[in-house]
Amino acid sequence: MCAYWLFKSESSVFSIADLQKSPKKTTCWNGVRNYQARNFFRDAVRKGDLVFFYHSNTDPNAIVGLCEVVKSGYGDYTALDPDSEYYDPKSTKENPLWYMVDIRFKEAFAKPLTLDQLRHIPGLENFRLLQRGNRLSVLPVTETEAHLLLAQAKANT
Repeated sequence: MCAYWLFKSESSVFSIADLQKSPKKTTCWNGVRNYQARNFFRDAVRKGDLVFFYHSNTDPNAIVGLCEVVKSGYGDYTALDPDSEYYDPKSTKENPLWYMVDIRFKEAFAKPLTLDQLRHIPGLENFRLLQRGNRLSVLPVTETEAHLLLAQAKANT
């Protein structure tokens, strides 16, 4: 059984269109530097899980498509590179402090599910993305929430 996740990315940094243009429509999701999000990558996100791709810090903020995890958590090698903006001298290959996963593009939604629209979908009242102060870049999504999001994406076409 797969789990569901929401991954946030600023569209000006890496968008769903960038993922779609990536070789094999696949990329690593690196640079996560929050311990709770790291723990999700290390302990919970698994190959086969589905990911809602969310564009943040844009107008409007929105879920723009769906991806699939194709490689479970492994050490984020950008933490080992002194030239990387994600370098962390405390992380080592033998004892990685940070983790990443690989995802593959599945689909872009015909119309994005905007943050404002999400706030008005019955059943999403406890959706973590909509909770005040929730700024994590990786969020779990319940099966019920995932089905509501997918149904709304289909209805938006």
